[in-house]
Order: sequence, then C-alpha cells, then structure tokens
Amino acid sequence: MNVMKTITLIGMMGAGKTSCAKILAQKLHCEFIDIDKLIELHNDCSVSEIFEKYGENHFRTLEKNAIKDNVKPENMIVSIGGGAFESPDTQAFLIENSKVIYLQTSAEVIYERIKTDLTRPLLKNNMSIERIKNIINKREKNYEKANYLINTDGKTLEQVVEEILGVLK
Repeated sequence: MNVMKTITLIGMMGAGKTSCAKILAQKLHCEFIDIDKLIELHNDCSVSEIFEKYGENHFRTLEKNAIKDNVKPENMIVSIGGGAFESPDTQAFLIENSKVIYLQTSAEVIYERIKTDLTRPLLKNNMSIERIKNIINKREKNYEKANYLINTDGKTLEQVVEEILGVLK
C-alpha cells in the first residue's frame, strides 16, 4: 500500500467536509474518520446534546482529544467539525500531521444546504445568513492557515473531490 500523508478537511458546517471525505477515502483506499461521529459514539449522544448538557467548552475539549487520539499522520481522510480548527493546539497538531484543506463556502450556500437541519448547535435559535456570516468572519483567519483552499460554491461533490485530488498531486 502506498503511504500517503493524512488529509484533513476543514470549513464551516454545510461545506461538504464529511461528504467529500467519504468519497476521497474510497478513491484513495484509506481510512475515513468523522470526528463529530466519533465523539457521538464515545459519548452515546449527539453533538447538539453535548452542547446543551455540558456547553461548548466541554465539547471543544472532547473534540481536541478525539483529534489527538485518532488522527494518524498517514493514510487517513479526516473530517472535523466547523469550530475544531479554532483551537491553536488542534491547528498545530493537524498542520503537522496532515495536509489541511479548507473547503471555503459562502454563507448563502451554507444557508441553502442546512436551513432545514435543526441539529446545528450554533444556529439552533438563529438560523440566518447573517449569523452564518458572523461565524465565518470569526473563523476565516484560522481556516486560511490550511495548506490548501478550495471554494465549493456552485460545485458538485465530485467536482470538489477532483479539485482536492488535483491540488494533492
């Protein structure tokens, strides 16, 4: 088996990180992990429930630990939650141990993709383009520390995956 540096997809909720990661893992024949799903499995409840019961700080600690404990430097495709890359420790770890790709997506596109999804804790009581823009503005400076940036607006999952494969060559 060829050794490939792990790839981590970052970006906002609704950017297509998990969907693209699954396709990439199939195409590249390597392990796929979704950090949010891993946290849900280990805690036997949803990300939304963790936010509600224990708060965002507790969730971010679980997230940071899940990334450090499960992301290996080779042969993995990793999808992380939209806010995970806000942690300087997590950023440093992922940049050192993987190729980080930021799936940049406009607030309008994100809104269209997730407007009926009631499981997004940061938008639970305020699902609006304005709120999404505020979150993007807060996170953009960290997202831009990624090795690569790919804009997903107006592209199919397949097109985004092809673009990711292109930048990795």
